Amino acid sequence: MTVNSYDFAGKTVLVTGGGTGIGRAIAEAFLANGANVAISGRRRTKLDEALAGYPTERTLAVEADVSEDSSVGQMVTEVVDRFGALDVVVNNAAAYTNGPFDELGLGDWEAIRSTNIDGFVHVARHTLPELEKSGGNLVVVGSVSGLRGDWGQAAYNATKAAIMNFVQSLALDYGPRGVRLNAVVPAFTVTDVTAEAAADEDVLAAAVNRVALGRVGQPDDIAPAVLFLASDDAGYITGAFLPVDGGTSASTGQAH
Repeated sequence: MTVNSYDFAGKTVLVTGGGTGIGRAIAEAFLANGANVAISGRRRTKLDEALAGYPTERTLAVEADVSEDSSVGQMVTEVVDRFGALDVVVNNAAAYTNGPFDELGLGDWEAIRSTNIDGFVHVARHTLPELEKSGGNLVVVGSVSGLRGDWGQAAYNATKAAIMNFVQSLALDYGPRGVRLNAVVPAFTVTDVTAEAAADEDVLAAAVNRVALGRVGQPDDIAPAVLFLASDDAGYITGAFLPVDGGTSASTGQAH
């Protein structure tokens, strides 16, 4: 899971979208390093599957929809009531859509914006006061798509860019309050959302063609970077974007 170990014993971590994919790998990594871990999501079965086999005294599954502010408020209250504090928040829950912009309906935009942008605002509003109490930190799972444009992904890229800018702006506001905010920046990573694309040899080859290390990412590639940013080893790092993309963002994007 991780090569290095971090002392998160007694710390409480909340991972949104923690039932599958990158979020699940992150939750498992924190559990392996001693933390109390709460995960949230809209599908209870996935949350329970992710926590199966882990000590019940160190785990909590919360059904929550980050697009709804009241749901996030209840989630945070439940986590703090259970564990007494909140030390690390991983904003991972996200929605994805693609296709031509002129075929993007307002309902499609509302769905991705309410989860990705509004969801981050709701999480930040309710967790930053708790992180200020604990001297904790917030890590966002961003994307290389939040750094530049992609064909057919205008809406998704715009939402990722927005929350990554939030990270830098709030890092300035909350640094004097003792709270750090950072983002990990993956590229194509194999998850439930991307499994169909990853199974297409042509799509996969095109993705690998842009990766210096010659393979697309896996959730276990992302989790250790999140642990580092959340740890005391990163105590002087805030407002940073850490690419965990196999070298994807090192390229100008031109063919080779």
